[in-house]
Amino acid sequence: MKSKSDWPSFSKKELRNIIKKCSNSFMLEPDHVSWKHLKVIIKDDKCILNFVNIANACINLSYWPSYFKTLFLIIILKPRKTSYNSPKMFQPIVLLNMLGKLIENVISDRLQNQSITLNFVHPNQMEGL
Repeated sequence: MKSKSDWPSFSKKELRNIIKKCSNSFMLEPDHVSWKHLKVIIKDDKCILNFVNIANACINLSYWPSYFKTLFLIIILKPRKTSYNSPKMFQPIVLLNMLGKLIENVISDRLQNQSITLNFVHPNQMEGL
């Protein structure tokens, strides 16, 4: 049986790589920051270092702040409907905090890479990766 391994600290490069993969949508999140804003902010080493420190603190303390769990619900009309008198004619969209999403994406990417390198995923299931 293998012993429990420590979670390696996040790096500036890791966070920057995840942000580069994200779209440039202008959809503002509850914290009023979009991916396009984050792409500009992370160019400053001090700013990205603060993000890295927050992400590492969350993992080291095993704590996910309630601020990251706060969501904003927007209800939009579905296009080209003749009548909007039924709930089915509306589309709810949930927006989460951008920094929380960033950390979740880094964790997801890391888990995906580890599952592949440790052969937890069959090669036939890796077509989209």
